[in-house]
Amino acid sequence: MERTNDSTLTEFVLVGLSAHPKLQTVFFVLILWMYLMILLGNGVLISVIICDSHLHTPMYFFLCNLSFLDVCYTSSSVPLILASFLAVKKRVSFSGCMVQMFISFAMGATECMLLGIMALDRYVAICYPLRYPVIMSKGAYVAMTAVSWVTGLVDSVVQTALAMQLPFCANNVINHFVCEILAILKLACDDISINVISMTGSNLIVLVIPLLVISISYIFIVATILRIPSTEGKHKAFSTCSAHLTVVIIFYGTIFFMHAKPESKVSADSGSEDIIEAFISLFYGVMTPMFNPLIYSLRNKDVKAAVKNILCRKHFSDGK
Repeated sequence: MERTNDSTLTEFVLVGLSAHPKLQTVFFVLILWMYLMILLGNGVLISVIICDSHLHTPMYFFLCNLSFLDVCYTSSSVPLILASFLAVKKRVSFSGCMVQMFISFAMGATECMLLGIMALDRYVAICYPLRYPVIMSKGAYVAMTAVSWVTGLVDSVVQTALAMQLPFCANNVINHFVCEILAILKLACDDISINVISMTGSNLIVLVIPLLVISISYIFIVATILRIPSTEGKHKAFSTCSAHLTVVIIFYGTIFFMHAKPESKVSADSGSEDIIEAFISLFYGVMTPMFNPLIYSLRNKDVKAAVKNILCRKHFSDGK
């Protein structure tokens, strides 16, 4: 454990998998491969949505923002993780740590809000199909997306500003891969009750409320689908929201598993505990953004058709 002599902290030390050097090489290759897949998958999805006019609808506008969020979120943390595996001393400056924490927190909070808005979009599309073009007009869905971004950014500004004001006058070792806000708060040598209260309010706004919106929306969606007389109609209606529901289950399921998992209090199990924490962090921070474009593209005929059209146009132009 490193200690600082100064009352002003200038850098943090990331522990990560320092206790398991053999695993670092495996994790480096695995995370690098997944990061490249994230950039490729989300990049293709964003390009297809922008280039194909048939996908200029509210649902795909939200999806485009979701993919952009995933790219920003992983780009703020994955390079730091990869660098920590290569560096002998896994250090990060105080300002660099705060910037990374701000971006990650902002993108995560915005994504929670956006998933809630996407559930509302599916609710209107299935429960009020005839009124959908009027309710989900361009002005409406652009404004809803802007609210998600503003909420996430404001929330991150508040949490980061409160964390920066804390004195870190002793331990500067972060028991994590990245500058995660809860791990940083544990290092403060002052009362963090304001931070805890603020984080509780933040969780209520960006986690609980969107989850309630999603749950209520899908209750009405399921009730509407069950009233559809034909089996084909039911299948078609459910297929329009199955991809979003899958993403929500993975996203929230991982978050709740992270916070609900009991802490190990036995020192002998600390090694296996670190490995478990590493896999959970990996799944939440890297695997989920990698799965999102696969889920939406493999289960979506419109996206697959748009990709084929773009490839055909490119092949035709190259033939000329």
